[in-house]
Amino acid sequence: MKEESKRLKQCDKNQSPWKKWGPYLSERQWGTVREDYSENGNAWNYFSHYQSGARAYRWGEDGLAGISDDRQLLCFALALWNGQDSVLKERLFGLTNPQGNHGEDVKEYYFYLDATPTHSYLKYLYKYPQTAYPYEDLVNTNGQRSRLESEYELLDTGIFDENRYFDIFVEYAQNTPEDIFIRIQVINRGSEAAPLRLLPTLWFRNTWSWESDTSKPHLQQAESRDNYQVIQTNHDKLGSYQLYCDDAPTLLFCENETNHWRLFRSNNTGPYTKDGINDYVVHSKTDAINPTNSGTKAAADYTLNIPSGATRSIRLRLCKANTAPISAVFTDFDRLIDKRKKEADHFYAELTANRLNKTQQAIFRQALAGLIWTKQYYEYDVKRWLDATHRTSARNIDWQHMHCHDIISMPDKWEYPWFAAWDSAFHTLPLAMIDPTFAKQQLSLFLENRYQHPDGQLPAYEWNFCDVNPPVHAWAVYVVYQICQDYHQQKDLSFLKSAFANLEHNYSWWESHREPDKNVYEGGFLGLDNIGVFDRSAALPTGGHLEQSDATAWMTLFSQNMLQIALELSLHDSTYEQRVLSYLNKFMATAAAMQDISDEHRDMWDDEDGFFYNVLRFPDGHSTRIKVRSFVGLLPLCAVTVVEKSTLDKLPQVAEYFDNLVKRRNYLTAHIFCPIKSGIEGRRLLAIVDEEKLRKILTKMLDEQEFLSPYGIRSLSKYHEQHPYEFHWNGQTFTADYQPGESTTGMFGGNSNWRGPVWLPVNILIIRALLTLYAYYGDNFKIEFPTRSGKQYNLFRVARMIATRLLRIFQPDEQDRRPVFGGAEKFQTDPHWRDHLLFYEYFHAEDGSGLGASHQTGWTGTMAALLSIFGSLEEEELAELGMQEIPAILAGNNKLPTC
Repeated sequence: MKEESKRLKQCDKNQSPWKKWGPYLSERQWGTVREDYSENGNAWNYFSHYQSGARAYRWGEDGLAGISDDRQLLCFALALWNGQDSVLKERLFGLTNPQGNHGEDVKEYYFYLDATPTHSYLKYLYKYPQTAYPYEDLVNTNGQRSRLESEYELLDTGIFDENRYFDIFVEYAQNTPEDIFIRIQVINRGSEAAPLRLLPTLWFRNTWSWESDTSKPHLQQAESRDNYQVIQTNHDKLGSYQLYCDDAPTLLFCENETNHWRLFRSNNTGPYTKDGINDYVVHSKTDAINPTNSGTKAAADYTLNIPSGATRSIRLRLCKANTAPISAVFTDFDRLIDKRKKEADHFYAELTANRLNKTQQAIFRQALAGLIWTKQYYEYDVKRWLDATHRTSARNIDWQHMHCHDIISMPDKWEYPWFAAWDSAFHTLPLAMIDPTFAKQQLSLFLENRYQHPDGQLPAYEWNFCDVNPPVHAWAVYVVYQICQDYHQQKDLSFLKSAFANLEHNYSWWESHREPDKNVYEGGFLGLDNIGVFDRSAALPTGGHLEQSDATAWMTLFSQNMLQIALELSLHDSTYEQRVLSYLNKFMATAAAMQDISDEHRDMWDDEDGFFYNVLRFPDGHSTRIKVRSFVGLLPLCAVTVVEKSTLDKLPQVAEYFDNLVKRRNYLTAHIFCPIKSGIEGRRLLAIVDEEKLRKILTKMLDEQEFLSPYGIRSLSKYHEQHPYEFHWNGQTFTADYQPGESTTGMFGGNSNWRGPVWLPVNILIIRALLTLYAYYGDNFKIEFPTRSGKQYNLFRVARMIATRLLRIFQPDEQDRRPVFGGAEKFQTDPHWRDHLLFYEYFHAEDGSGLGASHQTGWTGTMAALLSIFGSLEEEELAELGMQEIPAILAGNNKLPTC
């Protein structure tokens, strides 16, 4: 067993707390809802980046390349100064949503290079310019650009043109769970020597100002040695730690307290405030730091001058007090870090069984590193927050039961430093490959009574917990359960049983709150932002309501997943057998409701177009289809699962009732696929679409002039490039047109776009659906790929070829250029940039370039799952392997046939 695997087992058995310390710092705490106490709820303006350097946070901390303990009481991160910047670089800068022409956007270059799931080894890279950071230029230039223009990026300012920057690599290696070796390596990429103030910083999160019963912790300088300095910490809950700083730097101390005078012209609580170290270094204010060398924030001040091309290394050690031998604090320092790095190599090599080539290994490793680095400590007591706002009406007012204080996998720690329910569900797929316990904990967390609303709803995301994300939680629970079996030989029925009980409560919420007409659902927002002609979170301009093809298909998939879980539990507990039939009944009713032929215009299925559409119901009862070809109409394809003959053979009473129920309700199955029709190896297929409808949908999906992009499946058909959909009402025109890149609409703040680009999570659902359909049809079903090519393939091959297109986004092409980097020449050609990947929110459908949030490794990290399945295998090798070698991570069923 590999060393990292041993550490994971020790964590799982509570034998050794390797995860006590981790990369839990946010990269932006300012501008978040939970730090907003304004009267109008304008979080962006209430707590700005300008204020962040001088204002103490309440609910969490942010930092550069930082770590903290798992309650974020004590934090460590970098601060930097190049002698030119107007402020210390203590945190990442970016544009707020109103400032960016395409929404909020981080304007820094940083990379998650490596990480192990226990955080025994972490590696991070930050690129720091040697000239003054162009804060005003970025804000002003982006503010002048329209939505039709590209974003003005940090590279566009020219600040990196002559390589006048530092590469700052930060590595953490755990000697023991509470003994961390920290190596910082600074490389001057410029042509001349350049100065740098490097300030590794240690501080306590300010809990004492908000909690009357919380004592104030303390940092102080301990006894110095000839070759190092020591910062001693004291905290009544965390205990005492020591930070050893090699090469005897000067120690600077202040308090993590708000500078009220600077920000609000009111009195400070004391002479030393959060920005004291900044003022001392940048403005030479000697009275800004505490001469007694004590406080709640401290930094080791390394004053460096680094020659061109040279590397300077700094060594630090953060450990429980009195655990390091005084005379040998840095003995074997580099050896230990290199050892942890090699252990990480062995862990990941074993995971892929050496099936990936060198380029793919790097993509795989960085995708998973990003997922680990975007873990964050998240604290938010909604009731106490509301009390502090002194508002009688505020967002999240109906969620006062929520009291969060957990480590959560975030979509991204700058643009989305808060959880989103359906993002988190997708995160758990690749996370389960490397840390099944953490993946299951993440799914279970949102089903706890601290999160799930008493009425059954799951919180959507911090900006508005009441919004509705797609109900993919049950799907993720079942897939993670299967991954645990396939990858880790774990059969965790207690996890499945516990999740099932709370998912039933959530299912009931959907039935009672989002089903305006029998078995037809409207989810509103559903995370798909601006995919349609209307803002689905707002009242329709026409009145009435929108019967959503995607909401109804999501609920069909939900019922299928619940049936799958109930079947698995029935194999071990007969009391779940009735649940199988209950969810079979729900599945048939919901799937059939999408195709109600009693009203031609109410039917979501358009037989002439061969596609599903949303249906707009007017107040007077008449209806019309909203004929936008988008993922809304592809989702019914994804609502598919198979039931194994072997499972029904073990449950004869369930099998009998199963068949009888379908026969009794044959009027429901007249227009969906019949669930008792046997396929390959006697499997049953639960699907909305029959074979005829499946062919019609796939013909559009696999058409390069419609949905099939060179880089995956588009979210909206290219058909609408020449044929925009228009809806006219009361003199207004509402339009949906194909936009392969950034959105030109201001809907949802203009910071998201489902009008054409490729999104990884929905592509994962499509691939999973194709593999599942292949499990049923085998080679009996073939389809043209691409449409009109004349080449016929089974659905396994189609899934693999779509995956290949997705993988193409990150892999160098024939010209040795990575599509993800688009026209950014620095990334395409510079050896110090080109192999450091960014996992964007979504991708340009025509050129594959990354768009939206640049570090949304969360669900784009599912790229690691695709690599683990398809690897570097060629077509011929895949044909020989067949489906029996494909793990259940995507396919959604335990046993799959050979090709």
